[in-house]
Formats: sequence, structure tokens, C-alpha cells
Amino acid sequence: MADPSSYRPAPGQVPDSPGVYRFRDEHRRVIYVGKAKSLRQRLANYFQDVAGLHPRTATMVTTAASVEWTVVSTEVEALQLEYSWIKEFDPRFNVKYRDDKSYPSLAVTMNEQYPRVQVMRGPKKKGVRYFGPYGHAWAIRETVDLMLRVFPVRTCSAGVFKRSAQIGRPCLLGYIGKCSAPCVGRVTPEEHRELAEDFCDFMAGRTGTYLSRLERQMREAAEEMEYEKAARLRDDIGALRRAMEKNAVVLADATDADLVAVAEDELEAAVQIFHVRGGRVRGQRGWVTDKVEAVDTAGLVEHALQQLYGEEKGEAVPKEVLVPALPDDAAALALWLAERRGSQVSLRVPQRGDKKSLMETVHRNAQQSLALHKTKRASDLTTRSRALEEIAGALELDSAPLRIECFDISHLQGEDVVASMVVFEDGLARKSEYRRFQIKSHPGQDDVRSMHEVVSRRFRRYLQEKLKTGEWSPEDGDEQPAEDEGRPKRFAYPPQLVVVDGGQPQVAAAQRALEELGIDDVAVCGLAKRLEEVWLPGEDDPVVLPRSSEGLYLLQRVRDEAHRFAIQYQRNKRGKRLRSGPLDEVPGLGESRKQALVKHFGSVKKLRQATIDQICEVPGIGRKTAETVAAALARAVPTGPAVNMATGEIIEDDHPAPVGGSTPSGGWGTSSERGTEQ
Repeated sequence: MADPSSYRPAPGQVPDSPGVYRFRDEHRRVIYVGKAKSLRQRLANYFQDVAGLHPRTATMVTTAASVEWTVVSTEVEALQLEYSWIKEFDPRFNVKYRDDKSYPSLAVTMNEQYPRVQVMRGPKKKGVRYFGPYGHAWAIRETVDLMLRVFPVRTCSAGVFKRSAQIGRPCLLGYIGKCSAPCVGRVTPEEHRELAEDFCDFMAGRTGTYLSRLERQMREAAEEMEYEKAARLRDDIGALRRAMEKNAVVLADATDADLVAVAEDELEAAVQIFHVRGGRVRGQRGWVTDKVEAVDTAGLVEHALQQLYGEEKGEAVPKEVLVPALPDDAAALALWLAERRGSQVSLRVPQRGDKKSLMETVHRNAQQSLALHKTKRASDLTTRSRALEEIAGALELDSAPLRIECFDISHLQGEDVVASMVVFEDGLARKSEYRRFQIKSHPGQDDVRSMHEVVSRRFRRYLQEKLKTGEWSPEDGDEQPAEDEGRPKRFAYPPQLVVVDGGQPQVAAAQRALEELGIDDVAVCGLAKRLEEVWLPGEDDPVVLPRSSEGLYLLQRVRDEAHRFAIQYQRNKRGKRLRSGPLDEVPGLGESRKQALVKHFGSVKKLRQATIDQICEVPGIGRKTAETVAAALARAVPTGPAVNMATGEIIEDDHPAPVGGSTPSGGWGTSSERGTEQ
């Protein structure tokens, strides 16, 4: 624990201007990022008597070992830089909201030639219009199903679209009138894009125009005695009204606003956001956070707005943002929001009327979210604590293994051998710490040697990280700690327990790897699949945990996650290898020139038979490249005909092949898909 006075800046050294500051610990990791209108005044608050500080602030300043700052011109720049640094360094003492679940959104892919309406989750993509988020994906699908009567926009995947275009026949939605079938040319790309834009306008709240237009067309059709057309328009109007009724009007005057409410206690806080567009609630989402820094409601609101709008631009930022309390620098925050939107944004606290009533509703949702989170967390925490205690007792560990790392080997009949490392902290998966390895030390299938290699590589990297930070020095080394930028290290944190997928041989290999590196404070065990036995190094008999043991359940979850992650990587690697061909081995030969070569000669077989002078005739291919291509193709001459493994058919090599090489159809060799992945 450091004394804050040991790194306190000298008097007059800190400028009296806006800026952003960073506290670092003794290992140069950034542990807190903050901003200030006056750096001098703000930093002075941290270096008063520790006893007078808030307990969380006191913990931060005694954990830190240095402080540094960056001067900026305006408070808006400070706000943006603070957000960027929090995102980059992930400081442990900053409030960071986490989604309590992944919310789906209704997305329209306006960046495609034929825009598609679909449900999307995860990060937003450029050129895609988003509406929501919604609480459930089925709510999106019900709304879309109603609206496709009026706006028959494409909803099919790229594969279905391409297949329909090839056979000249649309899918079922095209036959029942819920798709305009651009795949078979019923509408032009321009007409289909106009439909998609109308769909987006309606979802954005501009509903009156379309309803009025449809009602006028219905009356005109009835006057002209086109009763079938009038009936169809009547049904369309009813479908749109039912879609609108799913989101009741909550604010008059077609208001566009986001309402942010906060429920908090001493340790945690929950944030709820209602997205109101056109006066209707179009989406809802919630976050929870641990209050790891001394922060009030206004500070929680500021952090929430940074996370909510930090990556947004344009209409994704509404004209009005309603909050329960204004941050200290509300003017700068409003200006920052206006810059992201491109026009003025009102940031205020509702005082009366419908907006205040709706804010109370949002606040009640936040309170319920916090209560539900605490109930789940208490239950999960009790179960996870019991599991970790059972593991510690069964393996005779000094303390509960708060960080567990599990390793698994995967291959297909000795080919594409890879390994995975998954990490569980406090009994929960920490996917940002997952790592994957390619086995390099030996060819073929040898799980024991592979396990020794991967454990050695992981902990050798750990020792290298300790060397950089000065925590460890080799006996014969005189290297100095390296400078770093405070970012989280890839292998900096050791586990208390290493779990390997396997029995005695794999456990012995992992233990030997640790002993060779001089690491004696990490426990090792193995979980065998057959009887779910736990093996320890040097023991002839396994540890058998009860089938109902929470500790066994946790070890199984860790092992199964490592197995899943390893198989995923192995399949991706195998698929990439199967799609490769001899042209992929030519250095400096990009996709465009590969396409040009195959197009010019018609097939790889004819390209292989061509002379160097003939290859030089292809635009963009020089003589040196032609010689390299000829040599690569000569080395890759197949020893036998390619065979379709599904049908047994011998495939000729004079057909055009995909540039990536593909497998049998390219005639460059085959690979059996039989076998068991391990």
C-alpha cells in the first residue's frame, strides 16, 4: 500500500486548466481515469489526509503509485478523452456499466444493394439503420410480420436470396405478398430501396403520412368500385395500426427522447433507459454496475450517457435526453451530445407533466432491475462460493481458486493440432482472457507433448510479463523493466489452479512444464471424461467428487468450455486449410491477381500447363511473379485424381476452380472428414 504523499506532484507543477488525469499502480497499470475543469483543484482533493477521503477514494489513492495528466482546450475534449481512455485501459476503479443481457434490435441493412430487415445483436455496423433495442426478439418479429404487408422488404439471408435468383423462383414470402421478390426482378433495386426507406421512416415515428395516404387510396378504390383493392388497403391499414398499438403513445407531439433513470444503494447501481421515438416507446435497455468509485447520482448519469452515446452518431442521439439529475458539467455534456448528433440536444430534468410521469415509470423499472440483480447475484454468489470451497477442500488447496485456467487439445486424426486456454474468475467465464495456440513443437497426434508445450508457453509468457514489470528477474539476466502504456496484459495474471482435459499423463505433462519453469505456487489437476475423475500430480488414485457436488459441476463447465473453444478454433483452421490452394502459397499474390490468372486460363490445370511467357501475358503479372507461380504449381502437382468423398466421383481438374483453392473441385488434393475431434 503506497503513501499518496510519495507521488504527490510538486506545488505549481499541476496546471490550472481543463484536462484528464490517470492514476497508475506500481506495475504501471492504469487504475483510474478522471477529468476536471481545473486539474490543480481536482488533484489537490486526492492528496489530503487519507482519513478524510471516501473509503473507495482512499483505496484508490493508496493502491496508486503515480499520477499523470493531459491538458486539453475545452471541457468537451476532456469528456471525449476520458471516455476513450476508460474504454482503452479498462481501469479497475472506474464505474463501468455492464448489460444485464444482450438486447436485440431491428436492423435494416441499408449498406447492401437490396436492404434486408432482420434481428441483430452485438456492436452496430456502419450503414445499418437500427431501431430498438427491444426486450425480446419475438416482439421484433411480430412487428415486422405485420409491416411486411405494406412494406414488403427482403428478410431472407444472402444464401436464400442467391439461390432464389439462380432458380428464378422466389421463396414463400414472395408468393404470399410479404416480399417484393427483388431476387427474381419483380422490383428494381431502386424500387426496393425506396420500400426500405419507407419502412425506416415508419419505424422512426413518421406514421401519419403513410396512414393518410393509404386511407386516401382506399377511398379512391372504393369510389371506383375496385373493392378487392380497397379491402386489401383496409387490411394494410389495420396491420399498421396493430403494429403501432404494440407501442402505446406515452408522450404527445411525436417527441423523440431518451429517458435515463438510476436506482442505487451503497454498493451497486442500476440504470434503465427508455427510447421514445415519435411519442412511442421504441426500445428499452438496462445496465448494472458496482460502485467502485465515490460517485453520486449525477456522476452515474454522466457515466451512463458516455457509454450510451460514446459510439453513436446522427439520429441515434435523440433531440432530448431526460435524466434524474444533471451532472456538474451538464453544459459540456450537452455540447458533446450535440456534436455527436449534428444538431442541438436538450439535456434536462423533467419537472412536471407526462415526461415526469414517464420518468417515474422508468425509475420503477430501474428499482426492479436492481432488486432482481441482487437476488440473482446473491444466489449465484452462494453457489459459486460453495463450488470453489469444495474444489479447494478436495484438492487440499490453501485457499479457494479464484482464477482457474483450463487447457484442452483438439485435432482431427493428428492434423491441425491446436490448444485452447479458457479462464474462469470467481466461478464465471472471463472470455476476454481466453487464448488459443497452434502446436508447433511436433507433428501428428501426441496430446501429452502438446499439453506440455502449451502450458510451458503460457507460463513462459507469464514470467516475461513479470520481467517487464520488475516483479521477477532471471538468475542470469540483467534486463530492465520495459515501459508500457498501462493496458491489461495478455498473460500477466497467474491462476491459482490449472485444469487440463485428461488423466494422469496430461496432468504429469502440465506439472512437469511448471516445474521446469520454477513455478511452484500453481496447483494442477485433470478431469477425465470417462468417469469424471479428478487426477492430481503424482497420485495413483483419482479424487472422486460426488455427482451432486457444485465443485464437480464447476470443473465440468470449465472443461466443457475449453473443449468448445478448442474445437471451434480447430474447425476454423481446418476449414481455412481445405479452402487453400497452391496459388495461396505464392508470396505477394493477392486476390485480384489470383482471379485474373484463373479467369485468363480457365482452370488451375491449364494454368499449371502454361509456360512462363504465357503467364506473363496476364495483366499485372510480371516475369518474376510468373516464375514463382510456375514453381508453386509444379510443387503442388496432385499424386492422384481428386475424389468427391460424399459420392466417390472422380473429379476432373479442367473445371474452373475457386480462387481460394477449394478442395476436391480444384484437384489439389482431398482431406477426409471422418474421425473424432478431441
